[in-house]
Amino acid sequence: MALISISLARANHLYGSTTLLQVVEQAKQQAGSLSIQLEDIQSNHEGVIIDRIHEARGKIDAIVINPGAFTHTSVALRDALLGVDVPFIEVHVTNIHKRETFRNHSYLSDKAEAVICGLGVYGYTAAIEYAAKHLKPKSKAQL
Repeated sequence: MALISISLARANHLYGSTTLLQVVEQAKQQAGSLSIQLEDIQSNHEGVIIDRIHEARGKIDAIVINPGAFTHTSVALRDALLGVDVPFIEVHVTNIHKRETFRNHSYLSDKAEAVICGLGVYGYTAAIEYAAKHLKPKSKAQL
């Protein structure tokens, strides 16, 4: 199974002191132990993220995405995720439902295979485990 993880840089006062590098290293170790190839991308530029999602078509079995503030604003991100026909798991380090009212709406949640929020960086661990156990890898014939 091939999995892509997309995440955004975050503010320590809300999201803890674990670095993005530490999250990615742990995710790659976990993926390796599950016989999953994991690619990662981090960008604060919506177009870069959308381009990478488009590249996933036919090559990636699942996407784990922490869309950050794009969750509440980006129809383009939603369209990209729907357009590639790759199941995705939406991850938020904080519980977006306990934050400002405008953060309660997600343009992605209704199309996500799963939504994980409020578990801290463990949310990535849970998402990768879920993808490994519940999302089917594409066979060579489908690629």
